[in-house]
Amino acid sequence: MPYLATVFGENLTLVTFLPLAGVCALAFFGLFVRLSDETFKKAAFGLSVLTFIVSIPLFTGFVPGGGMQFVQSAEWMPDLGITYGLGVDWLSVTLVMLTTFLTPFAILSSWNITERKTKEFFSLILIIETAIVGTLAATDMILFFLFWEAALIPMYFLIGVWGTERRVYAAVKFFLYTAFGSALMLGAIFYLYAARVEQFGVPSMAIEDLSAVATAFDGFLSPQGLLFAAFFLAFAIKVPVIPFHTWLPDAHVEAPTAGSVILAGILLKLGVYGILRMLFPFFPDASAAFMPFLAAAAIAGIIYGAIVAFSQKDLKKLVAYSSVSHMGIVILGVTLPNIQGLEGAVFHMLAHGVSTGALFMMVGMIYERRHTKKIADFGGVASAMPVFAAFFILFSLASVGLPLLSGFVGEFLVLLGAFRESYLSAGLAATGVVLGAVYMLKAVQKVFFGPEKEQNRNLTDVNLREIGVILPMAAIIVALGVYPKPFLSRIEPGAKRFIAEFSGQTDKLKAEKQWEFKKR
Repeated sequence: MPYLATVFGENLTLVTFLPLAGVCALAFFGLFVRLSDETFKKAAFGLSVLTFIVSIPLFTGFVPGGGMQFVQSAEWMPDLGITYGLGVDWLSVTLVMLTTFLTPFAILSSWNITERKTKEFFSLILIIETAIVGTLAATDMILFFLFWEAALIPMYFLIGVWGTERRVYAAVKFFLYTAFGSALMLGAIFYLYAARVEQFGVPSMAIEDLSAVATAFDGFLSPQGLLFAAFFLAFAIKVPVIPFHTWLPDAHVEAPTAGSVILAGILLKLGVYGILRMLFPFFPDASAAFMPFLAAAAIAGIIYGAIVAFSQKDLKKLVAYSSVSHMGIVILGVTLPNIQGLEGAVFHMLAHGVSTGALFMMVGMIYERRHTKKIADFGGVASAMPVFAAFFILFSLASVGLPLLSGFVGEFLVLLGAFRESYLSAGLAATGVVLGAVYMLKAVQKVFFGPEKEQNRNLTDVNLREIGVILPMAAIIVALGVYPKPFLSRIEPGAKRFIAEFSGQTDKLKAEKQWEFKKR
C-alpha cells in the first residue's frame, strides 16, 4: 500500500477517478461473475481505503504557500477554451483529505444496508466521492460545474431510496433547492465567459482567467451585483446560510447514515469552498459591499441553529441543526479580514466534518438497535452501552469546542478574529457557542443518564466493526485538538496571501470611491 501511494499518490486524476473507475470495473466484472452483496461491500470499502492512501502524498507533498500544486491539464474543447484541469492549493488540499478520510467510515457505518439494492447504495457513495474530489480539484469552470452537479444526483437517490419515512419529500426538497442555485450559477458562468471573450478576444473557462474579467459594480442591480447574487445563492444554499437552510434538517433526518455523514461532513463545505474560490475573487467590489450582511447572516445562523437545536426532540435533527450553527461559525470566519478568522474557518470545516460525521454515525448505530431517534425514548443507555456512551460524549465535547479536542481550535481562532474586528459580533457569536454546549450536554444527559427505560436494558454495546468506525474518528479528533500544526501550517500561508489580495482589492475600491467623491 505505501508503495502504491508513492507511485500514484501525486496523480490527482487517479485520486479523483479511482472510486468511479472501481465502480465501473465492479459493474463490468459483475456481467460475467455474480458478486454477492457482501463481496461488493468489501470491494467498495477497499476502493475507498485505497483512494485515501493514494491521496496522502497530496497532503505530505504539499508545499505551504506554493500556490496551485499537482496541476494536471489537457486540451478538452480548445475552440471553446475549455480544458481538463486539476490542481489543489491551501484550501482544497485540506478538504480533499477530509473527503477521502470520511468516505471509508461512511461505508463501514452502513454495513447493515441489506434490505434493498445494496450494490447500488455503495456504488453511489463512491460516485459521490469522485464528484466531490473533482469539484475541489477542478481548475476549469465547466469541469467544476459538471462535478458540482454530479455530487447532487447520487445524494438525491441516497436520500430518496434508502431514507426513512419522509425520504421522497426530503430528497425532492434537497434537489429543488440545490438545482435552483446551480441554474443561476450556470447562467452567470456563461455571462462571464462571453465577457471574457469580449474583453480579451480569447475564449477561456479557466477559473483563474474568469477571475480577471472586469464587471461594472454600481449597486446590486449592476452587472457585477447580479452576477454576485447568482453565484452567492448557489453557494449559500449549499452551506447553508440563513435563510436558505430549510432543506438541510429534512435531508439529514431522512437520509441513511452514510448520506448524513457525507452531507454534513463534506458536501456543506463545497459552498464555503465556492465562496472563497470564486465569489470573492470574481466579484471583489460586490463582495466587499455585501460583507457586513454576510457576517450578520452568519451570526444569525450561529444563534438560530443553537436555539432550534435546543428545542429538538429528535436526536438526529438536533445534530442537523447543530450543523447550521457550526457552519455559521465558518461563514463568520470567512467574512473577517484577518488571518485568525480565515484560518479558523478552514480548520473548523475540517473539525466539524469529523466530529459531526462521527455523531451521525453514532446516531445511526443506536437507531439500528432501538429503531427510534426520539430523545424521550432513551434514558439510562450508559448502563447498557458504556463504551458507546463514552465515545458519544467524546464526540459531543468535540462538537461544543472543549479544549484539546478538534472543535476548540477553529472556534477559538474565529472568535479571536471576530474580537479584533467587533466586540459585539464576537460576543453574539460566543453566545451561540455557549448555547451549543447547553443543547449537546442536555441531550447527553437525557439519552445516557436519564431515568432508565425498560426497552434500553438489553441493548448491546458496540461490536468490533463499530469500534473500527469510531476509534479512528476519536483518534483524529484528539490529534487535531492537541496538535493542529500539520493542517494550520498548510493553511496559513495561502490564507495570508488570500487576505492580502482581497484586502488590496477592497482598499482599491475605497480609494476609487473617494477619488470620485472628490471630483464631484
